[in-house]
Amino acid sequence: LQTVPTLPTDVTDRTGFSTAEVVVHPTGRFVYASNRGHDSIAMYAVDAATGRLDLLGVEPIRGKTPRNFALAPGGRFLLAAGQASDTVTVFAIDHSTGRLSFTGTSIDVPMPMCIRWRP
Repeated sequence: LQTVPTLPTDVTDRTGFSTAEVVVHPTGRFVYASNRGHDSIAMYAVDAATGRLDLLGVEPIRGKTPRNFALAPGGRFLLAAGQASDTVTVFAIDHSTGRLSFTGTSIDVPMPMCIRWRP
């Protein structure tokens, strides 16, 4: 069992913050968790030998209240639903590091609550 932080160490007032969702990358090498209140996605690398998580960093979703997020099939992109900002933002996933980078794409969607991919 391991307890890991989802917020940067400089965040001292965590009032109203909560972690909402955790998703494992299809390769099993990375894990992502959403932070409501902080409006971000925490990124972790999975140690292949021990299974322990190492916090890589925290990426802002560029919206409010990450209600849900989903990885694209194949794990190349992450889409984050900003429920309170009426946006879905798109991030590229670096396959070697697992880090997210904002693609510059943000789609206006009224109160997005769930993202699913069609098979």
